[in-house]
Amino acid sequence: MKLATALQLGRISNLPTVWSNVLVGALLAGGVLGDLRIPLLMLSLSAFYIGGMFLNDAFDRAFDAKHRPERPIPSGQATAAEVFVWGYGLMAAGGVGVGVAGAWHWRALVSAAALAAAIVLYNAHHKGNPLSPLVMGLCRVCVVTTAGFCLAPVLPAAVLLAAAALLCHLIGLTYIAKQEHLERVGSLWPLAFLALPVAYGAVLASAVPLVWPLLALYFGVLIFALSRLRRRGPGDVPRAVVTLIAGMSVLDAVLLAGGGQTMGAVLAVIAFVLTLRLQRWVSGT
Repeated sequence: MKLATALQLGRISNLPTVWSNVLVGALLAGGVLGDLRIPLLMLSLSAFYIGGMFLNDAFDRAFDAKHRPERPIPSGQATAAEVFVWGYGLMAAGGVGVGVAGAWHWRALVSAAALAAAIVLYNAHHKGNPLSPLVMGLCRVCVVTTAGFCLAPVLPAAVLLAAAALLCHLIGLTYIAKQEHLERVGSLWPLAFLALPVAYGAVLASAVPLVWPLLALYFGVLIFALSRLRRRGPGDVPRAVVTLIAGMSVLDAVLLAGGGQTMGAVLAVIAFVLTLRLQRWVSGT
């Protein structure tokens, strides 16, 4: 398999959002930026993400042959068998990394196993499944909890609330992404989930004023994406999807700033900018 094909399969442009998710889980659980477990977790959970993206193409190969024939498997750039092997292999490697970072603590291992299960469940059954946005959201929740459990035996409320906020963001995002090939969005009520992280951000900002500009940036990202959905011109739905994917890191910045992690919030904003830049190079969907 060529490197360019692997990069396309792995949607590597979205990796910075995984790194900012890790910062949320690790720092809000009491970690510090100098802790070497954090970069190991970023690497390990990136392996889960890339492996999951490989499996997405492998499971969706029949759908892609009809709707996205340019994807690597239907276009003949890779076989389904090798994509499955790489996908599961990367997740296994990620699990080992989590084990090392978490000193093989059972809670971290259970969270990593739940992440793997959610990834496989989503990829195998997301077509036509009304609960698939919830399952996708749980994938990012497990990234946060896995990072948190590698730093602390019990997750503080800040980590759990942050995970809930990310879950709501992902439900709205995934609902849109499921209809990307249609170039339109049907019922808009699931997008109401995107309002919940804004409300939680306002609560954080009332106690930590630094959150306000970050919350304004997050709100701006949502408005930009939703305006594309309202316009519904050619390419607008995909543009909304990749914007909301990148916007996950802005939400991470809000959550980190609200938890007193100013430098972590700065890094999350950098992850947002980096994701947008990388999406110009490798498609984020």
